[in-house]
Amino acid sequence: MQIKVNLKISLFLIIFIVTRQIKIYAILMLFALIHEMGHLIMGVMLGLKPEKISISPVGFTISFKTKCEDYNKKISKSNIISIKKMLIALAGPLTNLLIIIALIIYYDISGNSSIFYIPLDLSLYSNILILIFNLIPIYPLDGGRILKEFIHIIKGVKQAYICTNQISNITIILLTILSSIAILLYKNIAILVIIVYLWIIVIKENKYYKMRMSAFEFFD
Repeated sequence: MQIKVNLKISLFLIIFIVTRQIKIYAILMLFALIHEMGHLIMGVMLGLKPEKISISPVGFTISFKTKCEDYNKKISKSNIISIKKMLIALAGPLTNLLIIIALIIYYDISGNSSIFYIPLDLSLYSNILILIFNLIPIYPLDGGRILKEFIHIIKGVKQAYICTNQISNITIILLTILSSIAILLYKNIAILVIIVYLWIIVIKENKYYKMRMSAFEFFD
């Protein structure tokens, strides 16, 4: 399995050190890794082989090798691989949700304000943030992946790309407006860093989207 490291992670580390939020960032990355383990376990359970793990400023990403035979098992306007991709994408946020529930139960039973020397409130905050962030309907975040595969099953691959791209663009505009207000209120540069990173993702995916649409027009 290949391991790919995005060098932008160094820039993020510097920003969080300067803003004295390195502890929060470290905890976020820890639970982001656990989140990704949820994807990994689900992928292996579904019979897929891990191909590559990428380390980016906002977490980790695992990609899998797909089986050719999965493409031959039709489901509506797609195939069984779309179901598997949806389940893998859903497994990450579900992992964080289970951690949140476990932390709440742990606090109710023990009354301790920390777990493994990590403050309980930061653990809860980190998992809630990762859960919400990954369910944003922007491709290729988990929310965007779930959305794309669902539309693929219902309307086919072309409409899946069109609808997902439109929703991603609308979402990033709305998030930018909300984030601008949050930055003014809380003076938190981390919000700006995250929204800029999301814009980079959306702009990059928009380029791929145009290439895919050109390919569809060529074969139509």
